Amino acid sequence: MVSEKVTIKNPTGLHLRPAGILCKESMQFKSLITFTFRDGTANAKSVLSVLGACVKCGDEIELVCEGEDEEQALATVVKAIKDGLGE
Repeated sequence: MVSEKVTIKNPTGLHLRPAGILCKESMQFKSLITFTFRDGTANAKSVLSVLGACVKCGDEIELVCEGEDEEQALATVVKAIKDGLGE
């Protein structure tokens, strides 16, 4: 299991479009990819789960990857978030 904290910099947070991009990036991997925010945990491969977390601009989430390709999964998803998820 590997994890890393990352700050969301999208001006509108994780709304539908960036949530979809996050899910698309996450689904490339076999590992379980989740993130914790406040008291909850969201599945990064589920758009509804990501949207339900209500992550806003400036919020910090902790990504957690667990599985055979966890290192690559974490690096890819963190990079996508830091690059702004298409925005």
